[in-house]
Amino acid sequence: MNFYISDTHWDHANIMKYCDRPFATVEEMNQAMIENWNRKVGEDDDVYIVGDMFFYARTPVEYMLCQLKGRKHLIIGNHDCQWMKKVEMAGYFESVQYMTEIKDGKRDITLCHYPMMAWHGSNHGSYLIYGHIHNNTGDFFWPLLRKMENALNAGVDVNHFEPVTFEELVENNRRFRASKG
Repeated sequence: MNFYISDTHWDHANIMKYCDRPFATVEEMNQAMIENWNRKVGEDDDVYIVGDMFFYARTPVEYMLCQLKGRKHLIIGNHDCQWMKKVEMAGYFESVQYMTEIKDGKRDITLCHYPMMAWHGSNHGSYLIYGHIHNNTGDFFWPLLRKMENALNAGVDVNHFEPVTFEELVENNRRFRASKG
């Protein structure tokens, strides 16, 4: 089974304020996301991390990575380059790319950390799964993105701080869009 997640920002204290995350401490946030991940993901599942996995990591990245179940595929985000220099990536990730295209069942999906207005097959029913914007609806592109039903935000701030299936991603994005008008 495939799961999708973005913008976990493990160990990043300021992200709790920036995105109004419901955690009292970084340690509580980290632990909740690890537990959520492992409750849903099995060892044979593929997890596509659509960028910004860590930022200002105080805890050794390897310690966090070895706790997470599943085969991990990293789509590099703007905050990933620093920590990636310190980790033997091949030991923890099946793939590491800036952008990729996959199939999830019969669905064609483009994965990129950054939201895009067009992608391969966007005019023919394919999907974009992105991150980067968290739960931000104030940016200039939100009026466009909220109308693009085939562009799905994998950010944990929209998806209950857990990896989600494609179907959950669609439903969470539908609810988020409806709540933000």
